[in-house]
Amino acid sequence: MGWKSKGLEPNSKSFVTKKWTLLLCIGCFCAGMLFCDRIWPEAEDKVVSREPGFKDERLKLIFRGLRSDTSECLFRYLKNDVQHEPKNILGEVSKTHNAIQTLEKTISNLEMELAAARAMQESIINGSPISDDLKIPETVVKRKYLMVVGINTAFSSRKRRDSVRATWMLQGEERKKLEEEKGIVMRFVIGHSATSGGILDRAIEAEDRKHGDFLRLEHVEGYLELSAKTKTYFATAAALWDADFYVKVDDDVHVNIATLGATLASHRSKPRVYIGCMKSGPVLAQKGVRYHEPEYWKFGEEGNKYFRHATGQLYAISRDLASYISINQHVLHKYANEDVSLGAWFIGLDVDHIDDRRLCCGTTDCEWKAQAGNICVASFDWTCSGICRSVERMKDVHRRCGEGKNALGTATF
Repeated sequence: MGWKSKGLEPNSKSFVTKKWTLLLCIGCFCAGMLFCDRIWPEAEDKVVSREPGFKDERLKLIFRGLRSDTSECLFRYLKNDVQHEPKNILGEVSKTHNAIQTLEKTISNLEMELAAARAMQESIINGSPISDDLKIPETVVKRKYLMVVGINTAFSSRKRRDSVRATWMLQGEERKKLEEEKGIVMRFVIGHSATSGGILDRAIEAEDRKHGDFLRLEHVEGYLELSAKTKTYFATAAALWDADFYVKVDDDVHVNIATLGATLASHRSKPRVYIGCMKSGPVLAQKGVRYHEPEYWKFGEEGNKYFRHATGQLYAISRDLASYISINQHVLHKYANEDVSLGAWFIGLDVDHIDDRRLCCGTTDCEWKAQAGNICVASFDWTCSGICRSVERMKDVHRRCGEGKNALGTATF
């Protein structure tokens, strides 16, 4: 006789259903107890910020309809969470701020590595020789520096370079020690001649073997190419050195390095810093005059002035702005004057323009300012856009306006 004739099938199904229902109930109860036991001790250490008016009864409503044993356990857990007020809010905020800074630094480093890779890729595609500096290993990038000082120079400026070496730019082991202990890198910045490997390039190579203080750029030198050179300098420097600031200075300007370092260090916590002596000179439309602007029509009616930008003798930008130039160098427009170009690259960005007149002292007033304790960062003559006859006068300006021999040794940034 079959099971159906005995009428046992329905009872069997009923029996199986009750059995599994009982097991599921027991399992739910055990899971609830386990959950409660695990999370209750942890609740003592949790700090969750909630509105103080969040009443216990409102919490109970959330769990209405749940099994009483599990919901009560969860209620006790969340209630305990609410009643524990934050005891170290400032500490938590500080941790979050540090995490954000670490993230920003990581992103910036990745951006600089990407820029270096792009520069190398372009050199390979164009069949150009890859700069030895771009081949430098990643270990150089990982070292943190305060500032990189790029001294703009030309093939014909050997005597100017020697006058700088004899005054405010340390040499040999002292310069290497300055990099290691103070995080200050100084290099003369120059590209290549139109005839690669010619007599001009060989002269620079011989000078570099003697002093080891050059940064060679993948750039063809020329006065009308200063904007391109400036762009290439910042892109190359950002790829080679992870610094807080990147400085450009002309080789006929006197600089007090310790004072410059202290000045920049005071702005270290600020994002997107562009510091120099800000000016707004006239846009010169007339051909044949110095600083003629071929694209004068872009600046409005004749007689208009440029937007505010730092004068070209010396200026500094923070690491994030150097990274911006590095990444976007292929699409940044170049005007005839390099200081105008730099200002134009930042005009549409949220940049902190800092006008510091100590970066453009005259050679006649820097002495009495030094005697009064207000040492200038940089000194030059406005009439010459640098120190007039700098080869002959650099030592005299250094003697009268210098910060002293021990300034760098005792400086802390």
